[in-house]
Amino acid sequence: MLAMTIESREHVRRYFDGLGDAEWHRLAGDVRGRVSLEVHRRLLAGLVRPGDRVLEVGAGPGRFTFELAALGATVVVTDLSPVQLALNEERLRGSEAEASVERWEVLDVCDTGRYADGEFDLVLAFGGPLSYAFEQAGDALRGLFRVTRPGGLVAGSVMSLLGTWRTFLPGVVKLAERAGEDANDLVLRTGDLRHMGVEGGHVCRMFRSADLAALIRGAGGEVVALSASNWASLGDPDVLAALEADPGRWARFLEHEVAACREPGAVDGGTHILFAARHL
Repeated sequence: MLAMTIESREHVRRYFDGLGDAEWHRLAGDVRGRVSLEVHRRLLAGLVRPGDRVLEVGAGPGRFTFELAALGATVVVTDLSPVQLALNEERLRGSEAEASVERWEVLDVCDTGRYADGEFDLVLAFGGPLSYAFEQAGDALRGLFRVTRPGGLVAGSVMSLLGTWRTFLPGVVKLAERAGEDANDLVLRTGDLRHMGVEGGHVCRMFRSADLAALIRGAGGEVVALSASNWASLGDPDVLAALEADPGRWARFLEHEVAACREPGAVDGGTHILFAARHL
């Protein structure tokens, strides 16, 4: 039986509190992470205009807060984890980007009632906040659209069910051996890792792109863009390292990779699915 959502959210908060500064290094520690960071950056660059007022949900230690500031946005920075929020403020203080931040505040993606209707031009929820909303994901997304002006955008990412299964198959097999194949079947059907009973570890809801598109439509939005977080860059790390060592070849690889990640046949193939949706 799945835990109550409020207990699941508390588990998520404790998990990210415990990660501390390791979350900053997640998208820079290896080639795959650096490619994913570039895919995120390029999607974001196509969405943000100078002067936009942005609500950043699940901001973590600040990777994309810096990006938003560089793009000319004004940002309200939020996170469920007080530890991650403090790390964000610590990194931003004293930098040029600090002037772009209105304030830092703890926020649960499921509770955006403090904000007025349509007060933001864009809501950014990279890092998968909706994957941690579990049964409340639809209501959470409706809340994000509510605080976004009509015609404005909600952008973010969720964990990919099929891409995660493919990429981390050895670990999935070990979990299935411990929790049972029935539990594994449930995870592959629902995307909900709580069926594995992961004590003290990472739990979330993973999505197929069709599930995500349906969630967006149900919340009153229109899909503008979908992308995998990685595609070819989930392959041989030695080959990727050799490409990265050659700036010319690496630049070409990134162009091809970003384009591939947006192909309909590849969207489900990364560890995350990136999206942008318009508030109708």
